Amino acid sequence: MLFTMKYPFFNLFLCACLLFGSCYEKDNIPVATATDAEEFSGGANGTTFDFSENAFGVSVKGLNGAEEGYFVTGNSFFRTNWVSAPSSVQSIDGLGPVMNALSCGSCHFKDGRAKPPGSADEALNGLLFRLSVPGMDVHGGPLPEPNYGGQLQDKAIQQVLPEAKVRVTYTLVDGKFTDGTYSLRNPVYTFEALNYGPMAAGWMFSPRIAPQMPGLGLLEVVSETDILAWADENDANGDGISGRPNYVWDATSQQSRLGRFGWKANQPSLLQQTAGAFNGDIGITTNLFPDDHLTAVQQLAYANIPNGGNPELEDATLLKVVSYMQSLSVPARRNHQDATVLRGKWLFSELKCANCHRPEMQTGTTGAIAALQNQRIFPYTDLLLHDMGPELADNRPDYLASGSEWRTPPLWGLGLIKTVNDHTFLLHDGRARNAEEAILWHGGEGASSRDQYRQLGADDRAALLQFLDSL
Repeated sequence: MLFTMKYPFFNLFLCACLLFGSCYEKDNIPVATATDAEEFSGGANGTTFDFSENAFGVSVKGLNGAEEGYFVTGNSFFRTNWVSAPSSVQSIDGLGPVMNALSCGSCHFKDGRAKPPGSADEALNGLLFRLSVPGMDVHGGPLPEPNYGGQLQDKAIQQVLPEAKVRVTYTLVDGKFTDGTYSLRNPVYTFEALNYGPMAAGWMFSPRIAPQMPGLGLLEVVSETDILAWADENDANGDGISGRPNYVWDATSQQSRLGRFGWKANQPSLLQQTAGAFNGDIGITTNLFPDDHLTAVQQLAYANIPNGGNPELEDATLLKVVSYMQSLSVPARRNHQDATVLRGKWLFSELKCANCHRPEMQTGTTGAIAALQNQRIFPYTDLLLHDMGPELADNRPDYLASGSEWRTPPLWGLGLIKTVNDHTFLLHDGRARNAEEAILWHGGEGASSRDQYRQLGADDRAALLQFLDSL
């Protein structure tokens, strides 16, 4: 057949049909057919057809009266700027004393994705740095850096010194298609003005950009059994892809649990993810994390800094913020029956992108929000760790995740980041300026897909990118 001669590396036609529904050829060009109901990315309840700049901030359908109230109240606290204590509004004081942001929404603007600095002097708004030293803590997690803790805070309240300044610059990495060239930008991080002493020997850091929020509640209720069934740690099927789970400490249950949130799947639940972000990013304590994240040297320097209460964020309010995050719906697919999009969808499977970015799954019957249960969803992730090679490695372990492993990020909503946040920067540190650059940065388990993408002609590359833009 014509397409097998033109694309000799395409040998998974039947696999594509199984993943995406039947495939057919039009004018000797293989394409996929649209899967039934795939335009409902978040299922019948969890999909919004709002494609405006507010597309990431719409609630799921079917919430009861109390849950609708939580959504409104949680949204308010998500967007509210916290202030230092004491203040006249005690419900929002306790900021810092060192922090990365004033609110959740300052990093996740309009529930979307943060933009990395474009120049060395630009502030880190939504880009943070995890810190650690060699070894593990008592729960198997990273050991915090002694003087700066587990996360670098580049901002502080009045009369307190921020921990450091980070300058971000980029070097260019050139590459070739069969019909042209491209250039990628590789980030370089310089840590300056270390106000609490030098970093310890062997210290490690990991840049993490704030991702978009839609669909998190749906992913939280996907069955653990299903996620583990997709793992293939020893590559038993020989496809070169070996997804594996991360197991992390759950502060609520006081035991190790499957991680499913965060760039390295280092959080077991949205409750812990949210409480951890309040504490680490904004300096707000909760009953789950009751202590300010100050190191020993900082505690000595700021022993008399007032707090906003014990805890600074009450349980009831924290749970409303969590409920809000759980209730964010996912934008529907656009142009999912377009011929070029269907060609791109077929290529997405042929290049084995779908082996990690799993198109479809079913939510389970757990969780407090009934509207999220029993939904057929299309998130394009497997929630597992994959080795992405030295090109994307941060060289910093995080529980079971190695220094080159990352959780497969969901792709739903990808095409609306530009609309919501006015940029297209992707990957864990925002280095990729668009979806094509994100593909070209893939190494390790993604190297074969990347190399096959580079062999495609311009029309096929454009078709695959148009498919991604439809998600």
